[in-house]
Amino acid sequence: MAMRKLSLEGPATLRDVARVAGVHPGTVSRALNPQTRGLVNERTARRVLEAAQELGYRPNPIARGLRTNRSNTIGVLVPDLMNPLFAAVVRGIEDGLREAGYTPLIANTDNDAEREQVAYEAMNARQVDGFIAATARRDHWLLADDARTGVKLVLVNRRVDSDALPAVTGDDHEGIRLAVEHLVRLGHRRIAHVAGSQSLYTGWSRHQGFLDAMRSEGLEADPDLIVYSQGFTVREGGRCCGELLERGREFTAVVAGNDLLALGCYDALEQRGLRCPEDVSVVGYNDMPFVDRFRPPLTTVRVPHYELGATAAALMLEQLRGRDLPPRQLLLAPELVVRGSTASRSQHVVP
Repeated sequence: MAMRKLSLEGPATLRDVARVAGVHPGTVSRALNPQTRGLVNERTARRVLEAAQELGYRPNPIARGLRTNRSNTIGVLVPDLMNPLFAAVVRGIEDGLREAGYTPLIANTDNDAEREQVAYEAMNARQVDGFIAATARRDHWLLADDARTGVKLVLVNRRVDSDALPAVTGDDHEGIRLAVEHLVRLGHRRIAHVAGSQSLYTGWSRHQGFLDAMRSEGLEADPDLIVYSQGFTVREGGRCCGELLERGREFTAVVAGNDLLALGCYDALEQRGLRCPEDVSVVGYNDMPFVDRFRPPLTTVRVPHYELGATAAALMLEQLRGRDLPPRQLLLAPELVVRGSTASRSQHVVP
C-alpha cells in the first residue's frame, strides 16, 4: 500500500503518522514502542516507521507515560563516575535499556549516603520505573525492606546475602582464586594481601576469596601479611604495602584488592629500593584501562564491566515486563590477564 502525502504546518503528531501510513493511531502507538512492536504485522510496522521518519515525528514520552503509567526511565545510582570501570557499567546499562525504549537517569553519589538518598528521592518524585544501583557499602540504607517497598531494584557489582534482590556481579571468589593459583604455580608460598575496605562489598568479597583460595591451595593466610585499606586508592595501596614491609615478615608476592591498590604497591616497593617483579610480584584486580602501560605492565583479573551493566539492564527489564521470576543473582566469569608484574619465585630475593 502506498503511503499518503501530507502537508504539515506544525510538528507531526501521532495522528499525522497514522494518516500517512493508512492505519489506526493505536497501531502507530504499538509500532513505535519497542515493547509492543511485536504485536504489529511486520510490513505494517515498517510502514509506520517509514511514515514517522518521513514526517520527522518524535514520540512524546510524557504523554506515553500518562497513558501507560510509566515514565520509561530508570534511575541509576553510581558511586564514582570518575572511575572508568563504572563508566563501562553505565554504558552497558544504557545500551541494554535503549533497545526496550528506556532511558537511564544517572546520579553520581561519591558513596555519600546523604547524596544517594537525595538522588533516590528526586528520581522517585520523577516516577522512574525502577532503580539500578551500584551501591558499594555492605550495610546500605537502600537495601532495607522499608526503604524499597514496591520499588523495582536491581543491584550491579554487588549482591545481598539473602538472595532477596536481583543482582549481577563479577565472580570475586573465582577471580581471586585465579590470582592466587597463578602465584602458587610460579612457586610463591608467602603471599600477602592488600585488601579493600571491609565496609565495601567488593573489598569484603575479594578478601573472603583470598582466604578461601589460600586454603584451597593448602596455604595458611598469615594475618601479619594482610592489611586492610580504607579505600580503593593509590595512596592507600602505598600505605598498606609500606606497612607490610615495615612488619618485616617474609613475602614474595602481593594480591591487591584492585588495580589502584596495586599501583600504590608499586610506589611503596620503589620507595624502598625493591623491584617488581624481581623482588615482589604484584597482582591487581579489575583490568582498568591503561594498566598495561604501567611499568611493569600489571598482571590483573579482568572483570566484564560492560556486560555487568547490560545484564543488570536485562534483569530490570524482566521485572518491568511482569515476569513472575524469583530474584536472580548472577555471577559473571572473570579472566586472569598475565603481564609483567609477576615472575617465578626462583627470580625473587626475600625483601
